[in-house]
Amino acid sequence: IYIGCGERGNEMADVLERFTHLKRTESDHPLLSRSVLIANTSNMPIVAREASIYSGITIAEYYRDMGYSVAVMADSTSRWAEALREISGRLEEMPGEEGYPAYLASRLAEYYSRAGSVKTLGTDDREGSITVLSAISPPGGDFSEPVTRDTLQLAKVFWALDFNLAHRRHYPAIDWFMSYSEYMSFLEDWFSHVDRDWKKLCGDARALLREEEELKEIVALIGADILGDKQRGVFELAKMLKEYFLLQSAYHPVDVYCPIQKTYKMLRTLLKFNDKISNAIESGVPLQKYW
Repeated sequence: IYIGCGERGNEMADVLERFTHLKRTESDHPLLSRSVLIANTSNMPIVAREASIYSGITIAEYYRDMGYSVAVMADSTSRWAEALREISGRLEEMPGEEGYPAYLASRLAEYYSRAGSVKTLGTDDREGSITVLSAISPPGGDFSEPVTRDTLQLAKVFWALDFNLAHRRHYPAIDWFMSYSEYMSFLEDWFSHVDRDWKKLCGDARALLREEEELKEIVALIGADILGDKQRGVFELAKMLKEYFLLQSAYHPVDVYCPIQKTYKMLRTLLKFNDKISNAIESGVPLQKYW
């Protein structure tokens, strides 16, 4: 279920056009046959913008009660909150921070609390679920503004989009330092069936990217001439990790769906290569032998 909340009219028209050509990954059926699109453009009434989010989550609950797993994508809750602010102002209610209504946090909590997996009532044994994905558009990229701050307190997973990554055409443009998931502890048993080293590999990959970021700050201050082979190797290996593993294309048949076993083997191969290079450099082998 896609909710275009306060979107521009031409953007919604583009979404409707693109959806007609998309196919489901597990079959050749059109994606539109199992999708619901709620189009609420920016030139529609403010009340309709507020109602669009509730309409989408209610439709999702209908299919969840039928035993389906439903994904709700709301774009964006920031414009929905702006509608709440405008309606609250017209009703002459007491404003909160930045003019938003004082009940903004409770409204967001009511919305996100409707997600989850349930066993439905009735004679048939059915289990359905709702997964909510909401886009937030903080003005000026300010993560301390009320909508972003309240959402971060409620959501268990956060993907921070980085403008610099998008400018370099690195997609998905997800910042790997600011993004997080609080479900990793719950999923450890599932990932351990793939391999027991999964958690360690993820930690090693993050450590490599973090080390590269620290070296970038040093290079920006002093220059790249002071770097030794080991530090230059960190740059090259982090570049490989970003370009060969993190960089993906949702429109490529290989990247659109990747089995978890393949993902694990790709990451393991890159990090094994990292270990080999590091050991060779420590043994005195120059970096030019490899690049």
